[in-house]
Amino acid sequence: MLRSLTIRDFVIVDRLELEFDAGFGVLTGETGAGKSILLDALGLVLGGRGEAGMVRSGRERADVAAEFDVPADGALAAWLAEQELPAEEGMVILRRTIDAGGRSRAWINGSAVTLAQLRSAGEWLADIHGQHAHHALLRADAQRTLVDVQAGAAPLAAEVARLHREWQRLLRLQREAEADSASSARERELLAWQLKELDDLGFDPEAWQELNAEHSRLAHAASLIEGADETLAALGEGDLAVCTVLRHLDARIAALADYDPGLADARELLGAAAIQADEALYALRRYRDRLDLDPQRLAELEQRIATVMDAARKHRVAPEALPELLCQWRERLEALEASADPARLAAAAAAAEKAFAGSAAKLSAMRAPAARRLSEEITEAMQTLAMAGGRFEVALEACEPSATGVESVEFRVAANPGQPLRSLAKVASGGELSRIGLAIQVMASRDTAVPTLVFDEVDVGIGGRVAEIVGKLLARLGRDRQVLCVTHLPQVAACADWQWRIAKREQGGETVSEVTPLDDAARTEEIARMLGGVNITATTREHAAEMLGQR
Repeated sequence: MLRSLTIRDFVIVDRLELEFDAGFGVLTGETGAGKSILLDALGLVLGGRGEAGMVRSGRERADVAAEFDVPADGALAAWLAEQELPAEEGMVILRRTIDAGGRSRAWINGSAVTLAQLRSAGEWLADIHGQHAHHALLRADAQRTLVDVQAGAAPLAAEVARLHREWQRLLRLQREAEADSASSARERELLAWQLKELDDLGFDPEAWQELNAEHSRLAHAASLIEGADETLAALGEGDLAVCTVLRHLDARIAALADYDPGLADARELLGAAAIQADEALYALRRYRDRLDLDPQRLAELEQRIATVMDAARKHRVAPEALPELLCQWRERLEALEASADPARLAAAAAAAEKAFAGSAAKLSAMRAPAARRLSEEITEAMQTLAMAGGRFEVALEACEPSATGVESVEFRVAANPGQPLRSLAKVASGGELSRIGLAIQVMASRDTAVPTLVFDEVDVGIGGRVAEIVGKLLARLGRDRQVLCVTHLPQVAACADWQWRIAKREQGGETVSEVTPLDDAARTEEIARMLGGVNITATTREHAAEMLGQR
């Protein structure tokens, strides 16, 4: 569960350090006080989308950190160990920063991680249901995803999509092979000729560098010989040769150093110079012995360079890119040869279709019981949400094979007794959609292993007795896990185990958000405010106290 949340310079939050309790907790306050901002901060540290606008005005960066309990034998603990991010003392700390330029950084247990890693950890820790989650349920893809998750079939659904893409790819290649056999043959013939030409060239990048170095040496051989001979003469020939003079001077200073130790440094330097000059002389003689004019070899090298450059110009690439071009041609030729046999492609497509059909059948078998269970559970929940006699159905209808399987998934509802089931997207009013959507989210959350559930104003569009029922539903959910809810409804807030009030205040000419944990007396006052508005009477307070007493 979520233990603490630390927020700095996030939207209108200056600095908050929050400690959370178990059970069902609510965040209340006036509209615009910043209730949802806290959940946005939590979403950010769980790997949600970050942007520069989240940084408080005039600040360099926003910083959010969250601390969660981690069961030692759970899947998250195993994942953290695998990622070399082990939880210490059964706790995991997530941290996220966003700077004023929109750049983001993330950490888990103090180690820098990618956003994908942060998001993976967050999926095990908390599940956030946003304000517009009800409307997302009107989309066919959202309905199908929810059923697959409830069926534990999300990985299989992804595999079915992959197999369908492979099947369609092979079918497309088969059609292309049948339609373009003549042009494909011409392209294969051209590629085969080009491949032979480059293979015969035998180009090797390392040999090319050595060849250019040798060519440079031979092309400048006359200058190299002349320069070497001139330097050899200066170093080692005649009485005034550099090596002879240095040895003489070294001996002379060595003799004088016996009379004056102050010449020791000069003697050392002259001795080193004489040794270096001798070594240079010997090295230059060895070099000169190997150096010779070789017009024939130079002509061979120039011919080789010209051949390589002609090939490179012909194919409009640098010489160094010729091996990569050769590899690309080989791959293309292999693909063309593979696609040149429609019968073989037809067999491959048939095998891919069979693999898809097998996985799609398994997916259908997993979806069917999940659809029945959801239909029964949500229909039952509707009876307590002022929709007595209403029915809900997850309809699975056979359809043409597609990346989503061999059946469509559609949520259908009859809000009142005697009405036929029709698509949720077509018949549900705003209030009905809120109630049905909330029932779906609560039922879906009940089966998940995520320890912290967050509901951000998902009770919009309901009130009265239904709001009280929703509050009790969330309270029951809070017996098994931590539930956080932003709400404007006193009936929901009164069912909570604990309550925080969110408010805005002026500080140094800026607007900041503050959070106040409420005791029993303060909760009575806050719920009275939610009931009565501006003028809170004794009767309103009595009503608030009565609501709290019924928990």
